[in-house]
Amino acid sequence: MFRNYLKTAWRNLINNKAYSALNILGLAAGMAVALLIGLWVYNEYSYDRFLPGYQQLYQVRRNSDNNGEILNFTSSSLKLADVLRSQIPEIEQVAETDWMGDHGLMAGDKKFYLSGGQTASDFLTMFRYPLLQGDAAQILKDPYSIVLTESTARTLFGNENPLNKTIRFDNRNDLKVTGILKDLPANSSFQFNYLVPFSYYEQVSDQVKQQRAGDFTENSYQIFVQLKPGISYAQVAPKIKDIEKGENDLNSKKSDVILQPLQRWHLYSNYNNGKDTGGFIEYVRTFSIIGVLVLLIACINFINLTTARSEKRAREVGVRKVIGSRRKDLILQFLLESFVLTFISFLLSLLLVQLTLPAFNLLTGNKLHIPIENNTFWSLMVGYVLITALVAGSRPAFYLSAFNPIRVLKGSLQAGKAASLPRKVLVVLQFSCSIALIISTFIIYQQIRYAQDRPTGYPLNRLMMTDMNSDLNRNYAALKNELIHSGIAESVTQASSSATTINWHSNVDWPGKAAGETIEMGKIIVSEDYFKTMRIPVLVGRDFKGVTDTLGIIFNETAIKRMRLKDPVGQVVTQNRQRYQILGVVKDVLMESPFAPAEPTMFFCQPGGQNSLLYRLSPSIKTPEALVQLTALFNKFNPAYPYGYQFADQSYASKFSQEVLIGKLSGIFAGLAIFISCLGLFGLAAYTAEQRTKEIGIRKVLGATVPQLWLLLSKDFIGLVLISCLIASPLAFYFLQGWLQKYEYRISIGPAVFLWAGTAALIITIVTISFQAIKAALSSPAKSLKSD
Repeated sequence: MFRNYLKTAWRNLINNKAYSALNILGLAAGMAVALLIGLWVYNEYSYDRFLPGYQQLYQVRRNSDNNGEILNFTSSSLKLADVLRSQIPEIEQVAETDWMGDHGLMAGDKKFYLSGGQTASDFLTMFRYPLLQGDAAQILKDPYSIVLTESTARTLFGNENPLNKTIRFDNRNDLKVTGILKDLPANSSFQFNYLVPFSYYEQVSDQVKQQRAGDFTENSYQIFVQLKPGISYAQVAPKIKDIEKGENDLNSKKSDVILQPLQRWHLYSNYNNGKDTGGFIEYVRTFSIIGVLVLLIACINFINLTTARSEKRAREVGVRKVIGSRRKDLILQFLLESFVLTFISFLLSLLLVQLTLPAFNLLTGNKLHIPIENNTFWSLMVGYVLITALVAGSRPAFYLSAFNPIRVLKGSLQAGKAASLPRKVLVVLQFSCSIALIISTFIIYQQIRYAQDRPTGYPLNRLMMTDMNSDLNRNYAALKNELIHSGIAESVTQASSSATTINWHSNVDWPGKAAGETIEMGKIIVSEDYFKTMRIPVLVGRDFKGVTDTLGIIFNETAIKRMRLKDPVGQVVTQNRQRYQILGVVKDVLMESPFAPAEPTMFFCQPGGQNSLLYRLSPSIKTPEALVQLTALFNKFNPAYPYGYQFADQSYASKFSQEVLIGKLSGIFAGLAIFISCLGLFGLAAYTAEQRTKEIGIRKVLGATVPQLWLLLSKDFIGLVLISCLIASPLAFYFLQGWLQKYEYRISIGPAVFLWAGTAALIITIVTISFQAIKAALSSPAKSLKSD
């Protein structure tokens, strides 16, 4: 019996090649989109879950009450790390780290500037990344040791055994290689090339020593903890919440210490009122819904094309029932046909995914692949095919199997409104989804363009940045002099942050401050010529003059407004127990999020020893020529490091990367959704034209023109798409308005986007159905009427 069903299914597929091809192509495209999104979603959810015991790993964060607004910070103090280590018995291990940046590594004549971090000795016993050589409990004990990843070791030492070899670190000290880590997987939140013990940091930096002995306000580090087995966060939370509040410092008294689980780091990075309520998870959920919708659109195509051709199968159903077939046998027959077609579509979808994965990985920056060696994957795919086959085939199976054999064999079966209404509803549903995706794409791109066109307050073009190190700091004066006198740069300075970031935040006390009031401000330490190099206008007062202004401070406009200071120049404020005189006020500029207002920021002048070298190229020199001269100049003053640089405009543009990615993905999936919908529309138009062949012939004989016949065959479909536009527009508006609320600097949604999306959908619909409509209108009436 099963073999007979299979033969019948195959013959029906072969005998209706055009409709089978449309079904297979549409279903394969929908399944490919859903599978591709599924692989991406799984990858995003899998971050850090490959680590043994990840359930007990947490990051320490702080909630700070800023005048009723709860702000969240990942920066913490070394004192907090020590207190957690000594006073909370439920915590098994604590690891403090720096913020993991680039440092110079030199082995023999090989020199590289690579990203890595300085971590506590317990770091690798907490985060158990696979070790190829060394003991995780020992390899970070010696302050003058270093752990390399496999690829970094190969880069520095080739095929030699790197263990116990020495590396010159920041051209300052020799470190011994004590361990080799397997390269970190792409779905790891930490990405580094090497690790250096935090104890080395304390050996070489007096500032770190002071911060270790300092208080809870020196928040410059990250802290990670591992809870003991069987201990939950709920048991620890009340013990650590108020742990900083024993200090007299006002900021500590308003700070709550919390923990965030490792498995939430990647997807839940946004905090609202002290809780991780959102982040990249919002996009993961959105695209999960899009994947389901696109697959649903493909299934709707299958349902519509199958039920539309019901009259072709009606006599077959009638004969089968007359000779004894039960309804459940017919249902099984049609479901098996659906399964065969779905299985073929699935195989094609695997091919499509395999072909598109390289481009998709390039777009998203992932390393996705089809896990063909994974049995769990194939088990899920079996369920995927079965569910898709049931969704696509259930209505046709129950609809076709319900035909009355007497009426069918008498030829009295008429597919009237009752039969066509569900089809129309499904067409409206799939086009509503497609049009909503088109509207979403338009809105996302408008929001991106709106932020990109926003004035930054300072020119980013021809402004370059290079990370500082001990050699560059030592040779800074000579390097600056030669950069300017050679004509390469028109201005040079140093700062604790790059031109497009604010690395440090702190609080300040000011005249007229209300009791309990705090303002978390950006803090940037600069050298002379900073505002000249950045081209940030000084609005009131004056610029820094150099070493004579180490007790002076400059604020931006937003900071002065938040402090409610009138005539601020000359007034005295206190920061970290040190009094500073306000020298001037500078214009607000965008250094952090392009979607948010400028941050309140304060600037201090401490020449030398900063993190970032900023230099603006002279207008008379071309960029390629400048890079050649800069490379030679930096090799002269910084011979132990390769010359590294970044353009400020490119760094600022990278702040849009997530939104641009979402916009591109939305556009691609919206295009695929409309393509799949149009495949179904094309099939339905062909079927309608076939059903009305004799009517068209009679109308032509009576004098109907081609445009009149085109309108006759097209108006129903155009009407359905118009209804879809009316349904999709308010739904899209509701969800997109909610999405835009997370941006403080955002567009307002006007009617134009809905008109454009509706027009685009109508044009695509007309183009899709016109081929079949015009073909039918141009056909010879003699052929269609000769049997009558």
